[in-house]
Amino acid sequence: MSVTVDVVLPCLDEAEALPWVLARIPEGWRTLVVDNGSTDGSADLARSLGATVVHEPRRGFGAACHTGLLAADAEYVCFCDCDASLDPGLLPGLVRRVADGEADLMLGRRRPQVRGAWPPHARAGNLALARMTRRRTGLGLRDLGPMRAARRKDLLGLGLTDRRSGYPLEMVVRAADAGWRVGEVDVPYLPRAGRSKVTGTWRGTWQAVHDMRSVLADGPAPGGAS
Repeated sequence: MSVTVDVVLPCLDEAEALPWVLARIPEGWRTLVVDNGSTDGSADLARSLGATVVHEPRRGFGAACHTGLLAADAEYVCFCDCDASLDPGLLPGLVRRVADGEADLMLGRRRPQVRGAWPPHARAGNLALARMTRRRTGLGLRDLGPMRAARRKDLLGLGLTDRRSGYPLEMVVRAADAGWRVGEVDVPYLPRAGRSKVTGTWRGTWQAVHDMRSVLADGPAPGGAS
């Protein structure tokens, strides 16, 4: 596939998963590991494994993702969790659908491969948010997963402002408001490496749901990068 692609990996203490994840980045693609305050040597490890490391001191999944988007310069940008729960080797399939004009934003629908890969409380929260998102946007999405691909210029034009857990949902909502074609394909979901910082606990899941519900309550936002 003769396109340029940057892969944004938001990272907070993911030293255990990084070797597996980085080994599966497609050849010729640039990896942007956005370190969000790791204390386990993740940044140095990622750099030693060939990734470009960007530092974002403001804690928050959205802050890390958006810093990666701003640091990217390829035509296409992909996002993927950095905890080994998703295989970045599957990203070319998502990019291809965008490049071929089938969609403007492609998402990976997580399909657990083993018991325990997706904690019940996290899955329940995601299902509830997916239902609310379908009502809000009219899109037939069944997951709000973190694996996704789109053109960088288009993403910047959405004017995304959330810097917490609501960032992935805001991307979908703003894309729908802008009339984008949003597609979804199944991707295997594996047990994460290390400890979850967000949806591994009821408290973390509640905070993520709270952030995302706030996004759904907002009206359309003006475009522009920030």
